[in-house]
Amino acid sequence: MGRQARYTDEFKRQIVNLQATGRSIGELSREYGISKASISTWCKQNSTSGSFRSSDNISDAEKELKKLQKENKRLLMENDILKQAALIMGRKEK
Repeated sequence: MGRQARYTDEFKRQIVNLQATGRSIGELSREYGISKASISTWCKQNSTSGSFRSSDNISDAEKELKKLQKENKRLLMENDILKQAALIMGRKEK
């Protein structure tokens, strides 16, 4: 399994600018040793939000889904705690 390289935003911006001046993604990939998928992703992120952070590049619907999933997980935990408390309280009354 390969290591995932970390690139600075400045480096990513330089690659995106090179691609915007007409250099092909394949050419940049070979020259800099970066996967085509990474370069393509950086170009897409730059064109949509101007940011390379993943949190800036998700839609409002995806943000809402993450929020609801987090809330659902919390509510399930609370429900479990209440069930356990009810079982304990039921035993004490006997």
